[in-house]
This record gives sequence, structure tokens and C-alpha cells, in this order.
Amino acid sequence: MTITADAASSVRALREEVCRLHGELTRNQLVSWTAGNVSARVPGHDLMVIKPSGVAYDDLTPESMVVCDLHGEVVEGELSPSSDTAAAAYVYRHLPEVGGIVHTHSPYATAWAARGEPVPCVLTMMADEFGGEIPVGPFALIGDDAIGRGIVQTLQSSSSCAVLMQNHGPFTVGKDARAAVKAAVMCEDVARTVHIARQIGTPIPIAEADVASLFDRYQNVYGQ
Repeated sequence: MTITADAASSVRALREEVCRLHGELTRNQLVSWTAGNVSARVPGHDLMVIKPSGVAYDDLTPESMVVCDLHGEVVEGELSPSSDTAAAAYVYRHLPEVGGIVHTHSPYATAWAARGEPVPCVLTMMADEFGGEIPVGPFALIGDDAIGRGIVQTLQSSSSCAVLMQNHGPFTVGKDARAAVKAAVMCEDVARTVHIARQIGTPIPIAEADVASLFDRYQNVYGQ
């Protein structure tokens, strides 16, 4: 596959955006060393832009981002793509509403994943952003689309834009890469807060009807 002329401008813009958004992962202390990645679907084309594998965040440039098709094959780029490329490609193929995916090993969210335990919906901010608990996806090995299959399987039965893959860590999705990054920041924030709450007492669940009301308002009314 080659990048057509009508896709080229979108690819250039997404190289810039995806590179810049990786800075949000470090700024919000969601990643260590070279772990984690942001990817974005190229709207209207079976392409995605993703971080190269094993490259330090300080060394990332728009030019170093890798363009792949939605089966994980490199279309443009000098470097090897992220080890999560096959997983991301699977998600983009099976969830057409997803325009961006983020993976981190942020400490608190990953601690819940290590226990294989969903983060219960005990905060209005969780109801707003995730529409309920943050669910746990199945254990899967890295390297093929097994993680992607687990993400899709889990999110198709949940309102959440985040999933904690068991023994691995959080993956978040959004309408675009920026929304997926926001979800990753929020996922870690609520995972930390609920963990703290459990150290000092028993968090109080929010009633399902109230969760639904909060989620609807935040998704459809809140903001400018």
C-alpha cells in the first residue's frame, strides 16, 4: 500500500500531533523509559500513525512516527513500529468509531491490572468519563493481535473508554488521539484516588441510574 495524495496531508498533520501527544504521557508521568505509545487512525483511510519501538520520548520527532496499514504493515517510516502495532490495528479494524489509542504502564492503573480487578465506579468523575467501572481485559501475550482481541471483546460490553489488560496495564481509546490521551490521564487519576480511598475505608458505589445520568450529561451537554 502507498499513501495517496489525498491522505498525505492528513498523515503529515497526524505525525505532528501524535509526536506532540507523547509529551503529554511524560508530562503526566504515565510512562517510564520507552514504554507506552500513542496512535491515531488516519480519517477516511485504512492507515494509522504510531510511535516507533524502543525510542526515547525525548528523541521522538514527527518524522520518526511510523505509518502502518490496519493490519500492522509498515507503509511509511524508517523505524520499526511499536510492539503494540498489531493490537492497535485490530482495534481500529473492529471498532470504527475509535480514532486514537493510548497504552501506558501508569503505576496505579497497572496495579489494578496486576490484581485483575476493575476500578469500581465510586466517583462522579468516573461516571462522567467512563460511564461506570473501568473493566479488566484478559491476559494476553505481546506480539500479535491477541491484546487487541481482548480490548475489543472487553470494550464492546462496556461504556468505558479504558480497559485494564490483566497483568499488563491500561489501554484507552477515543474519537481521536487527544481524547485517548485524556482518557489515559483520567484513568490513572481515578485509579489512584480509588486506591487511596480503599486504604482508609470502603468507597461508596454510585447507583447505576445516577451513573447513566452523569455519563449522558458529560458526554452530551458539558463543555463549550
